[in-house]
Amino acid sequence: MMQQVSVFAENQRGMMEKITGVLRSEDINILGSVTNDSAEYGIVRMVVSNPAAAVDALTQAGLLCHLTEVVGVELMDEVGNLNQLLQALSESNINVNYLYLSFNRETGMPIMVFHSEDIMEVKACIERKGYTVL
Repeated sequence: MMQQVSVFAENQRGMMEKITGVLRSEDINILGSVTNDSAEYGIVRMVVSNPAAAVDALTQAGLLCHLTEVVGVELMDEVGNLNQLLQALSESNINVNYLYLSFNRETGMPIMVFHSEDIMEVKACIERKGYTVL
């Protein structure tokens, strides 16, 4: 199972630079991310090379963050593959709260990172349907 770092950050100039600077100083690579914002605060969700160290470093820098279990599914880079994955989840009555793209540095294949309510159930379900879960 993959772990995602979620950072709750004030929506202000330079915040993303602060976050990426902290990770850079700890030699932590961002493998995929998505940012959602509102008027005052945003959430930066990302998979990184060392999630525990990232949380420690970001917390020490004064940022509120935590780890969340997410599912990473390796897909061929072909038209319609994301839709087929989402159909398989929908057929199993699984709701996807959010998703974003990463890629497998070893194989070069895309990885859809997503969050759902019962991660272990989701993992088992999509493995039964023939998908590669990371």
